[in-house]
Amino acid sequence: MNPGIKGYGEIVVTQELTAMNIGSGLLPVYATPMMIALIENTAAGSVLPELEAGQGTVGTKVDVAHLSATPIGMRVRVETELTEVDRRRLVFAVRAWDEAGLIGEGTHERFIVDNEKFMRKAAAKQSQLP
Repeated sequence: MNPGIKGYGEIVVTQELTAMNIGSGLLPVYATPMMIALIENTAAGSVLPELEAGQGTVGTKVDVAHLSATPIGMRVRVETELTEVDRRRLVFAVRAWDEAGLIGEGTHERFIVDNEKFMRKAAAKQSQLP
């Protein structure tokens, strides 16, 4: 996998995607966690065709500034670009816009995992509970 892979995502802000609705704030504007979810989904989807069978990616780090509020009804679009590949570590430059301009930018990091091994390790945590 090489740097330069781009991903594109788009949504329209609905009541369900607001800070007030998901509990990340008190106002009916696009929620930061929902912007992050769109960024992560877009980045993951962009590299999916490059992965081997049985592999996936998991998000491990997000450093994104949410610069401007977006009201219900406006369209939000996201662009991700793979800028660094270090073995299994993938780093993306990310940006988000609404119809009025830039609303978010930063970086996002993902790791390539073997899906079955990853899920076994996650499930094993339950056996460690008292």
